[in-house]
Amino acid sequence: MDSARRGNYDSGEDFVLEYGELRFTFNEEDFAERCEQAAIKVGFVGGRLGEEELEDLVNLAVNGEISDPASALGQHVNDCWPELVGPAERSLVHWLRRLVFRGAWLDQRVNEGELGVAFDEETGGFSYVQPVDPLTDVGGEPIELAPEPSWGRVAYRR
Repeated sequence: MDSARRGNYDSGEDFVLEYGELRFTFNEEDFAERCEQAAIKVGFVGGRLGEEELEDLVNLAVNGEISDPASALGQHVNDCWPELVGPAERSLVHWLRRLVFRGAWLDQRVNEGELGVAFDEETGGFSYVQPVDPLTDVGGEPIELAPEPSWGRVAYRR
């Protein structure tokens, strides 16, 4: 039985996410990019954000609220708060944190050789795949990730 302990994701010490025995640390830029990508993935934003918008999004992910908005995005979050909050598994904050963590976890599995990355020419996107076993030539199949809900109905638009 393999008793090797999986490594923790580490890109810096500015932000920390912990779950069980896993401790993922992020530098400011990495964490902000992951928050932005999570917000795009759930349809809350349509694309790249400005500096102040990104600051508000990071504050939302870290603090669970935006007490002093620095941008229109922060004001939008506060205006739409009743539609963004709810039971923990349904809140925008939960899903931002979950997708940041999931992305780092998957990236760490790639770094450790437990997963690979494949480009899908048809969709133009990337997927995580099981590595091919060189002895059996089995593997290479994409892994399915749990779907995330959409916040498109209350998306921030400039």
